[in-house]
Amino acid sequence: MIKLFRGISLLEGLSLLALLFIAMPLKYVWGNPEYVRVIGMAHGLLFVAYILFAIMTKFELNWKIKTLFIVFAASVIPFGTFYVDKKYLSKK
Repeated sequence: MIKLFRGISLLEGLSLLALLFIAMPLKYVWGNPEYVRVIGMAHGLLFVAYILFAIMTKFELNWKIKTLFIVFAASVIPFGTFYVDKKYLSKK
């Protein structure tokens, strides 16, 4: 399950970066909102999966609540999921 969570974490992080640095500029600078709809939907689904797998991983790895909230917070910070992967998941 940790391997699956690492994959979802990577995809969630990439989707957030694509949303912030590709889709949003395309919408607000060039007036093309279509990418925000597509990438935003993918990011939303990956975000929900990330949160669910973080909760399941908490029990598998016996994380403290503080660690779980750090993992949650990392999901809304650009590059945060990559930090979580390096600090909490890559050793497993």
